[in-house]
Amino acid sequence: MGDSDGRCGMSSPNMRGAVSAAAFPGVGQVECTQLSEGRGTTRPFELFGAPYVVPEGYARQLNSIGFPGVYFRACVFQPTFQKHARVSCGGVQIHVTNREEFEPVIVGVAMVKTVYDMYREHFRWKDPPYEYVYDRNPFDVIAGTNKVREAIEQGSSIETINESWRAPLAEFKQKRETYLLY
Repeated sequence: MGDSDGRCGMSSPNMRGAVSAAAFPGVGQVECTQLSEGRGTTRPFELFGAPYVVPEGYARQLNSIGFPGVYFRACVFQPTFQKHARVSCGGVQIHVTNREEFEPVIVGVAMVKTVYDMYREHFRWKDPPYEYVYDRNPFDVIAGTNKVREAIEQGSSIETINESWRAPLAEFKQKRETYLLY
């Protein structure tokens, strides 16, 4: 069980509690870019940004999308190690306000896409390798496809990206039904 502030025991040095765990399935995608995902701070996978990000504008843009169950607070942070170590980064702190409504994957895509759209001249994807994959873009490895990255680069809307996986997701849910025990 979590303690009084809603945090739980650490499952990893970079997974510090309930908010990080709820957000990670989507915001983990940020680690496949040159944005800091908050490693080297007390809030890994809750703080996101880079030296070139203007925090107020980034937070305003993310909040304007209207995702349920999440709020983005503008902030400046300075990682002690990893990406942008000892450099002030503008960005956001993610606040999961309702874990039942929160959709971490599309939120993670939106966080990356928003920085890509706002700061294209500075934005960079992380170079391979990622884990044990040497021949593919790390973002493609995490996403399981190159289609999400290509949609971001082609200027597709968040709604279009989200809609693109609705039919395959429905098909998967139907197939898995016969394998569920409970």
